[in-house]
Amino acid sequence: MPVIDVSAIESTPLQAGEGAQMQMIISPKMAPHFAMRKFTIAPGGFMPNHTNSVEHEQYVLEGCASVGIGNEVFEAKAGDALYVPAGIPHWYRVKGDVPYVFLCMVPNLEDEIRLIG
Repeated sequence: MPVIDVSAIESTPLQAGEGAQMQMIISPKMAPHFAMRKFTIAPGGFMPNHTNSVEHEQYVLEGCASVGIGNEVFEAKAGDALYVPAGIPHWYRVKGDVPYVFLCMVPNLEDEIRLIG
């Protein structure tokens, strides 16, 4: 299916964090190399510090957040792209009263997620 109506894809709340949900836009079953996910974190929400065993490439669609990657903290906003290397701790905390929305592409490899702290 080359064109996908993203509005028809159900959002799944994330188990860790607060106010965060994810849509699987292009699943590993659909594409051989990468999956595409859309994350939305509500105002006041966050995703906790964690690691993944796969890298992440992200593009921010809306909002602003403080994002920790390794030992650095960045302010990410609409139009920014982020790279999170495999195994590096990272977290997100929404700033302001607009949801933080981003696309996240990951390789189709087994991903082990570990919460930190």
